[in-house]
Amino acid sequence: MKIIIPESEIELTAVRSAGAGGQNVNKVSSAVHLRFDVAASSLPAWLKARLLQMKDQRLTRAGELVIKAQQHRSQDMNRAEALGRLHDIVEAAAHVPKQRRPTKPTRASKKRRIEGKIRRGRVKALRGRVGSDD
Repeated sequence: MKIIIPESEIELTAVRSAGAGGQNVNKVSSAVHLRFDVAASSLPAWLKARLLQMKDQRLTRAGELVIKAQQHRSQDMNRAEALGRLHDIVEAAAHVPKQRRPTKPTRASKKRRIEGKIRRGRVKALRGRVGSDD
């Protein structure tokens, strides 16, 4: 399922990157902060609920998703990476895992398991001192 997030709901701000960067590090704002208010978005209600239930440190108490991208030297590439990460998070939340139906082991599998345990027990019983008079 492809989910489209309108750009008007995404707030992108350019900030200075952390770490080493040479002469431009104090002049160029190449890192990007992406803020996405999940509660106020136009996403379906079930998807909003799944996003807000995520145990993710990027999700604030106010229900805002904050992503910082500073991997690349160019602001455009960092912007694209932040948007890509946002889409990945939303896609992951949209994926509902299939319900597991509990099953019981078959009679044959139980028999194979017990036979294996008996065989292993026999091998272990043969271990020990050779010729001991105990």
